[in-house]
Amino acid sequence: MPNKIMDPIGKLMGLRYKSHPWHGVELGDDAPDEVTCFIEMVSTDTVKYEVDKVSGYLRIDRPQKYSNTIPALYGFLPQTLSGKSVAEYCMERSGKTEIKGDGDPIDICVLTEKTISHGDILVRAIPIGGFRMLDGNESDDKIIAVLAHDAVYGEYKDINDCPTLVVERLKHYFLTYKDLPGVHRNVEIAQTFGADEAHEIIRRSMDDYIAKFEDLESVLREV
Repeated sequence: MPNKIMDPIGKLMGLRYKSHPWHGVELGDDAPDEVTCFIEMVSTDTVKYEVDKVSGYLRIDRPQKYSNTIPALYGFLPQTLSGKSVAEYCMERSGKTEIKGDGDPIDICVLTEKTISHGDILVRAIPIGGFRMLDGNESDDKIIAVLAHDAVYGEYKDINDCPTLVVERLKHYFLTYKDLPGVHRNVEIAQTFGADEAHEIIRRSMDDYIAKFEDLESVLREV
């Protein structure tokens, strides 16, 4: 889907300045079957990196309090938003009520056999499923994908193709990575879903993004 918000002003600015990874990078013409991901963290990171929504630069969100690390590349899908439509789908599929989107881009973890040494990069990935994760009453879906053309994972088409141990490791990470000593968080993985539902969540998140930010196009015309 062409990025009307950033085109042509954003593309011209991008020749001189770094594009914002949420708003200035396109998800790709083949989305949701194949998507561009912005990677914030890699498997060797012992601190939680997160994109600053205002500047677009990576910042340290917090040091990890325990020894668990993400067993995959971890980041988000540009030009997506967990908003009303994503939350409605979460309620429809889980039977939960009074769920709202968390207001962030959709998170994604990308499986690869390669050792990637740092984040702040773009990769192409194939969504194969994910976790329907709830943080309190907020939908916080985690899409699971494989790196495009990866020698080991690249042929996987659905989460059922993925080894059970890998899925369990990812699940354990997401259930514990927000833990702080003495603090209990109401986090749960309500369901594990396959590629079809991952695609539907991505489509809905693209719609939520447009609904949230479509007025930016008219604002930029006045610049």
